[in-house]
Amino acid sequence: MRYPLLEFATPRKLPNARELTGRVVVLDLAFAASGTGTSFDKVTKRFIDGLGTRLALWVDHHDHELHGEYKKDPRFILATKQEHGACPEMITPELVERAGVVDTLVVHGDFDGLASAAKWIRGGVEPYEGADADARCIDTRIGRPGKLALIVDRALRARPKDDALKGLVVRFFVEGGTDRGILAELEAAAGAMAKLEKAAELLAKRYEIRGEVAICDARGADVYYDKTELLLLGQERAKIALVHDHTTVTLAAAFDSGIDFLRLLELGGGMPTRVSVPASRLGDVLRRLGVPAE
Repeated sequence: MRYPLLEFATPRKLPNARELTGRVVVLDLAFAASGTGTSFDKVTKRFIDGLGTRLALWVDHHDHELHGEYKKDPRFILATKQEHGACPEMITPELVERAGVVDTLVVHGDFDGLASAAKWIRGGVEPYEGADADARCIDTRIGRPGKLALIVDRALRARPKDDALKGLVVRFFVEGGTDRGILAELEAAAGAMAKLEKAAELLAKRYEIRGEVAICDARGADVYYDKTELLLLGQERAKIALVHDHTTVTLAAAFDSGIDFLRLLELGGGMPTRVSVPASRLGDVLRRLGVPAE
């Protein structure tokens, strides 16, 4: 089993293409969306051009207005969130074989992305039975993932900037999710989520219901909190949850709600039912949502 180098990234923060080793596969990384303080040309296209012929494959499942242009290139395996709720299910033994020798994997550092990396390393085989379904549950927030997946997801959300932990998760998955020593470390990391979830529960008391939107003003919050949990608590109160702080406005709705924030806010790409825009757009966002004036 060949183990490529791993680089963890986000759609807005990609590594320097010149510093990556050899042939590269990109997994679960959306094209940069307009309206988020970044741009496709300055981030994604620069990265693609920098890799040149060293880019072996780019596999992703997030909506973007420029997918059509790149689907003509056989190196780009692109889908919408509706077509594939998570990235691992897109990775098959045939796809891995087609890519040939790969030296570096550039992956999103969440459950979805790390499970994708592990499945790639395993030649397109799930890390454990049901891993693809777990990734879909976690990425769409529909259904309930298995106990193992919940532990890993909570650990990653508790320590989102810990690349060492992400590497440990990939190793754990590559080895089939059976290493008790690694599992104990992940359980310890997941335990930290309790504090973040409690902070989210307290902040949720700030939600105000205006029409179909639950709005939480998180400015001035002096504790770290889990934004995903806070948004889910908002969705229990209204069809749409909106959390805003000094820098960002984040919107979320159920995956199967039929809501498309990308179209509503005229964004270039991302996940239709969860988006973030600069705080300066708060008034515009409320207007587009048709939120009644106070």
